[in-house]
Amino acid sequence: MKVNLLSCDAQRPDRRAIARCIAEVSVNMDDSLSSELTDILLEGDPVDIEIEDKNSSSAYRAFRKLGIDYEIVD
Repeated sequence: MKVNLLSCDAQRPDRRAIARCIAEVSVNMDDSLSSELTDILLEGDPVDIEIEDKNSSSAYRAFRKLGIDYEIVD
């Protein structure tokens, strides 16, 4: 399932927590790539990731907790 991470509305975003969350819920994602995607997201550009269907509900909950706006693509 593809998800677009649109922006982060958190007042003081935690870069490590966001990168760790992206690495945990994404398919075939390593720590360095998730860190790069976190930087891109926090600069204001959307990021596309792919998550497994079985992890989708916990991934959405984690995104909301971190203040990340997302949209489900497919």
